[in-house]
Amino acid sequence: MKPLSLITITLLVFGMSMNFAHAQKQPNIIFMMTDDQGYGDLACHGHPFLKTPNLDKLYAQSTRFTDYHVSPTCAPTRAALMSGRNPFEAGVTHTILERERMALGLPTVAETLKKAGYTTGIFGKWHLGEADAYQPGSRGFDEVFIHGAGGIGQNFDGSQGDVPGNKYFDPTIRHNGEFVKTKGYCTDIFFQEALGWIREQKEKPFFAYIPTNAPHGPFVVGEKYEAMYRDQVKDKNTAAFFGMITNIDENVGLVMEKLEEWGIAGNTLLVFTTDNGSAKGSRIFNAGMKGGKGSTNQGGSRVPLFFRLPGMTTPGQDLDQLARHIDIFPTLADLAGADISDLELEGRSLLPLVKNAETEWADRHLFFHTGRWPKAGASGKFGKGDSNPDSYKDKKFAVRSEKWRLVGTDALYDIESDPGEETNVLEQHPEVAAKLMKAYEGFWAKARPLMVNEDAPLDVEKPFEANYLKQKAADGIPYWVAPEL
Repeated sequence: MKPLSLITITLLVFGMSMNFAHAQKQPNIIFMMTDDQGYGDLACHGHPFLKTPNLDKLYAQSTRFTDYHVSPTCAPTRAALMSGRNPFEAGVTHTILERERMALGLPTVAETLKKAGYTTGIFGKWHLGEADAYQPGSRGFDEVFIHGAGGIGQNFDGSQGDVPGNKYFDPTIRHNGEFVKTKGYCTDIFFQEALGWIREQKEKPFFAYIPTNAPHGPFVVGEKYEAMYRDQVKDKNTAAFFGMITNIDENVGLVMEKLEEWGIAGNTLLVFTTDNGSAKGSRIFNAGMKGGKGSTNQGGSRVPLFFRLPGMTTPGQDLDQLARHIDIFPTLADLAGADISDLELEGRSLLPLVKNAETEWADRHLFFHTGRWPKAGASGKFGKGDSNPDSYKDKKFAVRSEKWRLVGTDALYDIESDPGEETNVLEQHPEVAAKLMKAYEGFWAKARPLMVNEDAPLDVEKPFEANYLKQKAADGIPYWVAPEL
């Protein structure tokens, strides 16, 4: 064998250093979160007939958190993801009536990632406030492509209201402050726009947040998707619900395909999760859990969480340590190398577990509350009843530790031995219940002064709708130009 020349050795060392530099580059982040899809609404979690081949593939390629929890409903989960704090401590106690607005002044994960050198984009559902100060463009996102309200076409008392008459097909979307008329199905449009933006990101690592409004109702999807499930379920809405999930699955497959095609799959963290328990599917298959959307039992909060980053995550690995939505902010900041030492975050980074499943993981108490109490001055059922949050402190709440789940004041479950919450062991373990209740009292005392939206007036302008009508009258609504992929 001939000895290597000095030039060859220099080139090899240079090449190795370049490869090392590439490996150390800040990873891109794609965070996909669906709306109202539960833990059981995936074939890879045992669903008897739902077709999710691409999510099943991602599942097989990922490190999975099997005891990951969010809030019982959607806006609180979104506030926790964005702020790294319990949603009540971010001012979000409901999905409507101004109580969906994430408190101003809280640093967001998008702002933190921007400071770390990322460019940031959101494509889909925001649902954390509609006045300009609350909008994602004011809270750390460079690129914004969203519908209004909590769902396409929704309208409630207060400032929340989407474009009038908006539908799942051909919706009007707000793109960086300008409304555009799109062509196609909402989920396809959000993923297409996200991918078009991702393809153009070359100078900086990116954070692409893709929170779909599907499969939230109204249950509307293309005929071919709904038809797939008509023989499996009893009603049209449930068939459409499952069809919406299969449509999402196809879009997840498109993301995976394009990441490979563009050569960035190896340096992109791909995350899939959902925002609360199932709205429709829990009645059919719920992975052995009790409760669905809105419930403080396991089925209301335990959802999928898949992480795929080649070289860091382990394909097929399950992590059963208790994790929560408040952990996402510190996890992404940790991955990006962002400094969060001066932030008051409730969560903790999950990366140590991802890197080493044997990492010591201290037990902790996690708190759940459905919220959604009435509000004085609201119309219909939302305005009936006591509107004082303290009247609901001991109603519809839960506390979790690694082993236990206290549900309200009268039910305690040993989750390790009874994950389906079938046997109430409160009488056998009153000391455990007392300890969890004491922790909950401390949580409420801290959160109560931070519920800053409770008395916000409802007789206010709907900014999203008003801006749309103003643009329509002045310049018209241009058509969206779909990016070529």
